[in-house]
Amino acid sequence: MYQDQIVYITPADTAPLYELYQWGLEVIKTIQTLEHPLFTAIMRILTQGGSPYWYAPVILLVFWCVDEKQGLRFGMLLLLSTWVNGICKAFLKQPRPYTLDPSVGRGFEPSYGIPSGHAQMALTFWIPLALWLGKRVVWIGAILIILLIGFTRLYLGLHFPTDLLAGWLLGGILLGLYYPAQGAIEKVLAIGGTRLRMISVALIALGMNALDPDPRLGGLFLGFGTGYSLMLCRFPFSAQAPIRGKKPGLLVLGARYGLGLAGAALIYQGFRLVLSWGISPYKLSRFLHYGALGFWAAAGAPWLFLRLGLGAEGGGTDPVDKKPEDEGETHDVG
Repeated sequence: MYQDQIVYITPADTAPLYELYQWGLEVIKTIQTLEHPLFTAIMRILTQGGSPYWYAPVILLVFWCVDEKQGLRFGMLLLLSTWVNGICKAFLKQPRPYTLDPSVGRGFEPSYGIPSGHAQMALTFWIPLALWLGKRVVWIGAILIILLIGFTRLYLGLHFPTDLLAGWLLGGILLGLYYPAQGAIEKVLAIGGTRLRMISVALIALGMNALDPDPRLGGLFLGFGTGYSLMLCRFPFSAQAPIRGKKPGLLVLGARYGLGLAGAALIYQGFRLVLSWGISPYKLSRFLHYGALGFWAAAGAPWLFLRLGLGAEGGGTDPVDKKPEDEGETHDVG
């Protein structure tokens, strides 16, 4: 998430790839023959569908209101995908189209170009969503959205075609590694209990921060992962558990979602206010800021739902949370 990094690159910096980028610029200029002020405005709105800031509220909706385990999987996969993308951008240091030809620029992104984060995020969110729901209409919609987001990046001159291909390829590799290993990892963590969950999350967050100069993703990962482990151990919230014998209705789910987002907004703005006083190191403050957001999402909000009668504890649907030596337990109590 190199959002504070403004990149200036000259054509001399891309000499080995000059012909490839010239071809990409021609593709972009051909697409931009469709240009119209209204069409451009629509493209600028649609392109946000590939941003992790758009996916976060959707993942929270799944976590709080539909299936907390699936929400956890979506969240962790998106965080890791975003982190890998940022590392690759910083390593490759390749330009965006408008840094070579300003005439194609219809937008601005303060980071390097390849691989396309929007293309990669779209793939690593919509494909898992389609696999989870398993409906043909969702698959069709997912593929169309992935392609549409890629088109907006070309139209706005924010990416070369090769950036999109690299983003889709990297996203595909991550999914190919994630799904075969998912079941085994979850079983090991369930057997190891809360302590192993927290140690694993802390080690991964440490590795993320060691390689990434921006500590926000590491903070989010640590907060969300440790919060989820604590929630499982102390108050195993289940998104669809019956409340006083009744399935949660739309009013209850809406109240959950609204309270959860309100709490996240208070934490986000409250930390910004405190941090504006400059009382802690910049990187540490960002780590704590986003760690608090992750912890609220996975533990703080579910605890509040239970206290207010907007949620209930339940065994969920994932058998890996059961300890082998005690099939009667519905959650790992570490």
